[in-house]
Amino acid sequence: MSVTDTLGLGFMTFAFFLGAGNLIFPPFAGMLAGENMSFAMFGFLITAVGMPLIGLIAVAKANGKVMALLPAFAATTLAIAIYIIIGPAFAAPRTALVAFEIGARPFITNPDALMMLGGKEFNIAQLIYTLVFFSIVLFLSLFPGKLLDSVGKVLTPVLILLLVGLASSVIILPGAEVNLPVGEYINNPLTKGIIEGYNTMDTLASLMFGMLIIDLLRKKGVNDAADQTKYLVRAAFIAAGGLAFVYVSLFYLGASAGDFAVGADNGGQILTNYVTFHFGSIGTLMLSTVVTLACLTTAVGLVTACSEFFNELMPSLSYKSLVVLLSLICATVANVGLSQLISISIPVLMTIYPVAIALVLVTFLTERFARPKFSHRIVLSVALFFGIFDGLQTAGMDMSFLDFLPLHAEGMAWLLPTALTAIVCLFLPKNRPQKAGV
Repeated sequence: MSVTDTLGLGFMTFAFFLGAGNLIFPPFAGMLAGENMSFAMFGFLITAVGMPLIGLIAVAKANGKVMALLPAFAATTLAIAIYIIIGPAFAAPRTALVAFEIGARPFITNPDALMMLGGKEFNIAQLIYTLVFFSIVLFLSLFPGKLLDSVGKVLTPVLILLLVGLASSVIILPGAEVNLPVGEYINNPLTKGIIEGYNTMDTLASLMFGMLIIDLLRKKGVNDAADQTKYLVRAAFIAAGGLAFVYVSLFYLGASAGDFAVGADNGGQILTNYVTFHFGSIGTLMLSTVVTLACLTTAVGLVTACSEFFNELMPSLSYKSLVVLLSLICATVANVGLSQLISISIPVLMTIYPVAIALVLVTFLTERFARPKFSHRIVLSVALFFGIFDGLQTAGMDMSFLDFLPLHAEGMAWLLPTALTAIVCLFLPKNRPQKAGV
């Protein structure tokens, strides 16, 4: 691959990751963290940049087979769960909702008008927008071989230019005084930032996108495993650098938002208020373009990856029919509403994220384990076990009987048991081969 192709691959990877949550969560977290912004931002960068980067490298290291040492049923179940969460259940529909809230709502005269359909009330503008949005996603996803050209070399450079303009304005234009931290950001800004990074879902996405990129490289004629790993790692670093740049600027924007953040209950409102004040209608139009492009490219990546996966799992369903089916499901789920979708997704993410992080960890430790198959299975089992309790606690259930565990109150009860299990597995002896006739 040429340098231009490699940059295009990196830009495409960046665009796939930069979607809905990447734009709405950092400003809001920056506003709440206030003077503790640095700690919160560092925590956020761990799970929203560091872990996706490591996840992509893990996929490259394992040649796309990060779940190969798990039992077939467990590996398939985990993969299906990740693809459903990242695809039609949460992440993909959320891209359309955020694009509507920030990219379309400011230009609609009556954005909250309702209509009855099948005995239920629907937001007319939102319904029409999500249908159009996923129609475009459907069209782009039907031709995965052209993704590198259409997304990496055309859409993403435009997106990057607009984001650089936004980030530069945050640095140049004077902001308000940074406020005092509130809520959990007062005493636990680092761990709260780590948990907020879950909401981007990018560690889960890295396991999908890594395999998608390897498949795209094959379509480009890169069949050697070492070359695939080399280009995937390069793309990962390009994407991580872009994401870190965006997050740092958006965190600072939120922390210094001042009056722009009054009454805001999500980062999208802070962004819109900031841009409208400083740049007027032209700025609002530019923000709309940034958000729409970011969400569109992410949705294309998600629908493409999910369709590829389920096509391999169920060959009787063609790739094109799955693209159509998943696009329809995403458009339907999107009309649940943004706030409801986020509230439902958080307990699920608290449960599944520890498993994804543990999977990335054991992938790097595989060669150091004397019993790699057993180690993979036990470490992931421990992460899932405690992750379930974290998820139930987030959903509102009383999990006080686990208060003795470090970081339980912060929603990270899984961390210490999982890390200790991995360390113990490093010292397990090899299985002794049985003698013949025994």
